[in-house]
Amino acid sequence: MRRIALPFALILGLAGAAVAQDVSGGAQQLPREIIVTGQGVADVVPDTAIVTAGVESQADTAAAALEANAGAMRDVLAALEAAEIEARDIQTSNLALTPVYRPGENGAWSAEVIGYIARNMVTVRVREVAHVGDVLDSMSEAGINRIDSISFSVAETRPHLDAARRDAVADARAKAELLAEAAGVRLGKVVNIRETQPVDQPFPMMVRAEAAGMGGAISEGSIELSAMVEIVFEIEDQRGGGTE
Repeated sequence: MRRIALPFALILGLAGAAVAQDVSGGAQQLPREIIVTGQGVADVVPDTAIVTAGVESQADTAAAALEANAGAMRDVLAALEAAEIEARDIQTSNLALTPVYRPGENGAWSAEVIGYIARNMVTVRVREVAHVGDVLDSMSEAGINRIDSISFSVAETRPHLDAARRDAVADARAKAELLAEAAGVRLGKVVNIRETQPVDQPFPMMVRAEAAGMGGAISEGSIELSAMVEIVFEIEDQRGGGTE
């Protein structure tokens, strides 16, 4: 029996034609769509600061280190109360006791413990960002000797994100209109829309200080809150009669 070899491209063409047939034998028409993404950004001045700071105390014994640390932290908490920081805005974030070993030879450490370091860190939410420098100064004067980080945020993000979402939709429509014009077709109605990425989070500003006087050294800058959407538009024919 003689075999006939069909070109690979022809086989694919026949397969595509078969897929394009529905159960009634008629040809299925693929949807005529323009799919675009749009982005909107809201540039917002932060109104809240979150400070992580605390006290490290070193002594010959663990008990002495803990006692010194507890006394210093009592002073810090009193300073925060005097600065009108509410108790709900103060949270212990790290509490640790670490042995200190005697340095050995060639940069190694020996097994001999020569002291202890007690560390107590708190996270403080400052709801009036303009006062964060004053709060840091008060904490430093009370005894903190370590500031791990400061991050800035916005208490009410919804209005800014809603504005960014509106801009994202407008951006997507502008792109779709441009594509439709370039392709010589008419843009139809929206058939699908979805938000495609999570909102942005505040960016931390890392600082470290050993003394008071931080008030004039901090700038909160601004935060970008963004939204992104994907929109599917129908393509109408030039007569405006909807999809064919």
